[in-house]
Amino acid sequence: MLNRPLRAVVRATLTAGALAAAPSLAWAVLGGPPMATPSDASSTVATAARVASAATGATSSGTSTPAPYSIRSTSFSTGTQVREYIGADGTVFGIAWNGPRMPDLQTLLGNYFPQYANGVKAQRAARHARGPVAVEQSDLVVHSGGHMGSFFGQAWLPNALPAGMTGADIK
Repeated sequence: MLNRPLRAVVRATLTAGALAAAPSLAWAVLGGPPMATPSDASSTVATAARVASAATGATSSGTSTPAPYSIRSTSFSTGTQVREYIGADGTVFGIAWNGPRMPDLQTLLGNYFPQYANGVKAQRAARHARGPVAVEQSDLVVHSGGHMGSFFGQAWLPNALPAGMTGADIK
């Protein structure tokens, strides 16, 4: 039988090994860095050309400035797709999703989730019904809806949108 300190070391080593072997379940966090691509997903990144062409220009050396944001699209094996809108500073300022399964909004919204949950609670209390959700506040906007097998939504930080972009561009 192992003594108590040795058992603690063995337990800690086994736990660390199990955590390292676990698949990545990371998602984007609104206001934070983009997600790491989980093992059950594939990702692509595209520069937002429409906004880029309006907001960028040639410098005196003839080179163009970088686009104000990029869109990273991740498709999961479940069929759900999450699009992250990433600013030039590497921060996620908008997220959109669609697919047969609703993503974990608590994870996607991060620190903004309690604000969203309170907005949903107030909306449901006012109209006594379920249905599409629209939480629109000065620093957070979330629209979410759908039904079993077909969910969609978008969330963005109005103050973090690049110049020339509106919430309607988060698709």
